[in-house]
Amino acid sequence: MKKLTALVLALVMCFGLVACGSTPAPSSTPASESTSQPEATNENFVDPVNGWDVYDELIDQIRTETDLEKRAELMHQAEDILMDTGAILPLYFYTDIYLQKDYLTNVYWTPFGYKYFMFAELGNGSDTLRAYLASEPDKLDPALNSTVDGAILAINSFAGLFTYNADHEQIPDLAESYTMSEDGMTYTFTLKDGLKWSNGDTLDATDFVYSWNRAADPMTASDYGYMFAPIKGYAEMTEMDADGNLVNPDATLAVTASEDGKTLTVELEYPTAYFLDLCAFPTYFPVYQEAVEAADPEGNNPGAWALEPGENFVCSGAYVLTAWNHNSSMTYEKNPNYHRADEVKIEKQEFMLSNEEVQPFNAYNAGNLDFCDGVPTAEIPNMQGNPEYYVIGTLGTYYVSFNVNSPMFDGMSAEDAATLRKALALFIDRDYIVTNVGQADQVPAGSFIPAGCLDGTGKEFKNKDYYDPTAEGFEANVEEGKAMLESIGYKFDESGMLSAETPLSFTYLVNTPGGNVDVAVAIQADMAAVGIDMQISEMEWNVFLNDRKAGNYDVARNGWLMDFNDPLNMLEMWTSDSGNNDCQFGKPKA
Repeated sequence: MKKLTALVLALVMCFGLVACGSTPAPSSTPASESTSQPEATNENFVDPVNGWDVYDELIDQIRTETDLEKRAELMHQAEDILMDTGAILPLYFYTDIYLQKDYLTNVYWTPFGYKYFMFAELGNGSDTLRAYLASEPDKLDPALNSTVDGAILAINSFAGLFTYNADHEQIPDLAESYTMSEDGMTYTFTLKDGLKWSNGDTLDATDFVYSWNRAADPMTASDYGYMFAPIKGYAEMTEMDADGNLVNPDATLAVTASEDGKTLTVELEYPTAYFLDLCAFPTYFPVYQEAVEAADPEGNNPGAWALEPGENFVCSGAYVLTAWNHNSSMTYEKNPNYHRADEVKIEKQEFMLSNEEVQPFNAYNAGNLDFCDGVPTAEIPNMQGNPEYYVIGTLGTYYVSFNVNSPMFDGMSAEDAATLRKALALFIDRDYIVTNVGQADQVPAGSFIPAGCLDGTGKEFKNKDYYDPTAEGFEANVEEGKAMLESIGYKFDESGMLSAETPLSFTYLVNTPGGNVDVAVAIQADMAAVGIDMQISEMEWNVFLNDRKAGNYDVARNGWLMDFNDPLNMLEMWTSDSGNNDCQFGKPKA
């Protein structure tokens, strides 16, 4: 019987992709025939390029708001602003599928998409776990990683103050205990005795002071640097002048270690209910200062120390990287200095790297893999009912992102560009995608924040859809989308197809392997059904990630699995200075 974990149950029981490519020749985009604001935009519409400071200030207000009901209201306002730009086009709420042999046990997961292999056991007599997660990882430095597969690798080779157990509960990891001040503004962590790095050197509170300041430093360019915003001193560390220079280059986080390195004291800027979640997040994991600085003495390549296995790859978790055949495989071996080494039963982990889904699927069926993350779309119907096939609930949204600076919006007002993007969203048949492409119990999405996410008061945050994502609403959506395009100057012929007088074309960037491409093909067919020309550009995962981040795309596949169960996690990623701001909000065109 298929092991299906109920999505809603999993989400409530717990408390983040896209592609890019060369820019196509701009289509002949018509100018709006009216200067008045289209009805398709909200009266409080915020210009996503030149007026985004409004959103940035709202996120700052949310971060410091202590009235939880008001905070929830402000977060709804933030999602309204995002959705009104049309630059984020939700398709469905994630589930996760994988294959696991029956002799492999004690692998567990969280609703954030992370899988924990460090305490797994093999009942087939082998001492080596053979698994497939994804293709070539983009970053192994936990401060620089921003992908789920990279986070899984980090979790299995690094450790933080806190972690999660098999019941999705936060538990101390390198921390022995902690105290929180009555006002929630100061945390004091006592570390476990005898902690060591994989090379045998002592690991103590000073390593956290160094690592957190490094990750928060704008010069490190961590996509997740903003995760340190709750800590006092972050605002001063990241303040820039009009020329883009740091105003306070000597500023540091209010994080201090005791003289004996046993305790770590953290002063917050404002009470942060999810701070322990952050302490279990990879960006908060410590890194070994000597290795980092030895590999990058000039400070120009922060992640250089983690590009290859060897003496410089020093870690604190269950396994150490010992071999890396790029684009082929990675080997991790048990770290005898890990503080829970006696609980680690498997001596070696071998990860297959592949840009294809079929190759690892075939390897799994041939008995050459014990675990396979993902199943080719065409094979999903055949796997349902197989006891080795798992579908798990996650907190996340699969969506399409638009580059608000794309040439496809040249000559348009900010409002008309938003209307165009929202019209395109209405042409996509989400029910078809989840039923015929996803096939893993995904739920069509009409909002960005996923169902199951809590608002901080104990209630579910999602309270509305921004459009009807159901099969029943699709036909009306298409007609509304056409009317929206007509309102900004596009024309349709008698057959309901976009007129040759006002053509519309764009390129959709997507990463391989195939499941994402299958979604792209479905979207392409929906666009063609109304006369819109959508080209598909496929890229390898790590190339895709960097192009999307740099804004080298028009429209791209995207997705986000939450890092902690609070809407702020999916809202603060869109601030002007966020490294995860793939839509380029608040970044005027060069």
